[in-house]
Amino acid sequence: MKIVCISDTHNRHAELRLPPGDILVHAGDYSMRGHVAETEAFLSWFAAQPHRHKVFIAGNHDFIFQKRRQKARAMMPEGVIYLEDEGVALDGLKLWGTPVTPIFEDWVFMHGAATIGTYWDAIPDDTDVLITHGPARGVLDRVLPECEQVGCPRLRQTLDARLHPKLHVFGHIREGYGQVVEGLLTSVNASFLDHRYLPVNPPVTVTL
Repeated sequence: MKIVCISDTHNRHAELRLPPGDILVHAGDYSMRGHVAETEAFLSWFAAQPHRHKVFIAGNHDFIFQKRRQKARAMMPEGVIYLEDEGVALDGLKLWGTPVTPIFEDWVFMHGAATIGTYWDAIPDDTDVLITHGPARGVLDRVLPECEQVGCPRLRQTLDARLHPKLHVFGHIREGYGQVVEGLLTSVNASFLDHRYLPVNPPVTVTL
């Protein structure tokens, strides 16, 4: 099963050169502000891709999915799967997606330390592919120029203590693009744009 991972395309999805695969995963921030026109353009492009399954979550820039939930859901084209704190089984793999990240400025789907854990606690134990918008603490989460680690500590605790996914796909921290393997877990920061909002990072393909 080949999973093609992308994230943080910010309206520049048409510039991607996607490799073939079975599942195309977008880990959020397809837009800059989640306007209707941005969302329509992304969904039209995403639905047209040849991958058998197309799955995405929202990111902190994708306002429409929090502010106008019914409108956003009504725009979903056939063949596209949107996950918001929910899961789906595809060809024997169990995927779970959530847009939640720790609080940073005034964006959407952000939660503080008092509530964010409830979203991680909702992830089923048997999840094979975890899709979150942001990283766990210490995993491809350093920001420039200080190289500070800004991933979610509570998500890291949950992964260490309870969850055992084969693949964790995220973005959000554009400086952290890349992948690391720790034991049986492959973690992928699939940000297409870098910290300067330049489209320089190719999609990451993981075979499970």
